[in-house]
Amino acid sequence: MTQVMTRLNDRAWLELNLSNLRHNVAVLQAAFPDECKLMAVVKANAYGHGAGKIALYLNDLGIDAFAVATIDEAIDLRNQGLKADILILGYTDASRAEELFRYSLTQAVIDYQHAEELAAFNLPIKVQVKVDTGMNRLGQSYQDYDQIANIFSFEHLEVTGIFTHLSVADSLMEADVEFTRKQITRFYSLIEQLKERKIPIPATHIQSSYGILNYPELRCQYARIGIALYGVLSSSNTPTRLQLDLKPVLALKTKVALVKNAKPGEYVGYGRAYQVKKDTTIAIIPIGYADGLPRSLSEQQCDVLINGSRAPIIGRVCMDQHMVDVTDIPHVKRGDIVTLIGKDGTEEIRAEEVAGHADTITNELLSRLSERIERFLTNH
Repeated sequence: MTQVMTRLNDRAWLELNLSNLRHNVAVLQAAFPDECKLMAVVKANAYGHGAGKIALYLNDLGIDAFAVATIDEAIDLRNQGLKADILILGYTDASRAEELFRYSLTQAVIDYQHAEELAAFNLPIKVQVKVDTGMNRLGQSYQDYDQIANIFSFEHLEVTGIFTHLSVADSLMEADVEFTRKQITRFYSLIEQLKERKIPIPATHIQSSYGILNYPELRCQYARIGIALYGVLSSSNTPTRLQLDLKPVLALKTKVALVKNAKPGEYVGYGRAYQVKKDTTIAIIPIGYADGLPRSLSEQQCDVLINGSRAPIIGRVCMDQHMVDVTDIPHVKRGDIVTLIGKDGTEEIRAEEVAGHADTITNELLSRLSERIERFLTNH
């Protein structure tokens, strides 16, 4: 599957390091309890990495459980050849029950009524029960023992799992740890209630990336790993109990389109937001917010890498391009490689750094990377 990245004539591209992805899988699996398996979360185009490419490679590595957000994401993976189990974490209207059956997908049921609506189609559909243990998002409340138990009684629904989501597993603040412990207790108490009713317990999962990093001792059949699988944390300033040797999978690159000089007093970009104070050399970079580079990076002291050196973004990020100051980098020319996320020589810009400047998290930054950026697989 590996492609050698030779398409330097492209406007912008992502390099996906399969060696790092393989390394992350091994590191994460080593952190799991023995009976726990990795469920690869590849929603939002695998957090911008390319769901088909990532999922098929992971499947070749032996990963046989995947999670997405929507039925259309799941169908797209089926159409690309993924044969493994695919769990749809988000809501799917029951009118699409026939597609769930036809593509052999597993649907999260978000409450008893949802299960009832799916069962009304009299099709053998695989489902997993989503339990709300305090996040107040999707899921039947953990307190509704009878309704949760009744979901297991529908003739045509095959319940293959039951799970919840920890809302503050990323925080080690005392109050947040206390709340997370409360969620954990609620979930496992529900499981015990179901056992007392002689209901066979299907696969359980409670941890996402930060659940594993902060609560690795929890014993489940699966751990849903998203952002950590790609070698990135949501932010760089969030401590975790486990510090795993995870390596970034993605590098975002483009190239210099134009180099020009500006004199003191001249302006750069929309709104005259940046005024040149000295003789300045400017490089025009052909990637902008329509490609997923946040407009909020305008004037935020965010850098790119050119010829192994940092160059600050100046002016406002445009839809399809932005400008950087290369005055202190000699001999910059059209076609020079620009690294927005990744390494160039001894310098590195991580996704966490860019997300921090944009006042967001890496999950959002990466998942918004546009489809018009080509994606290439590499082994280095």
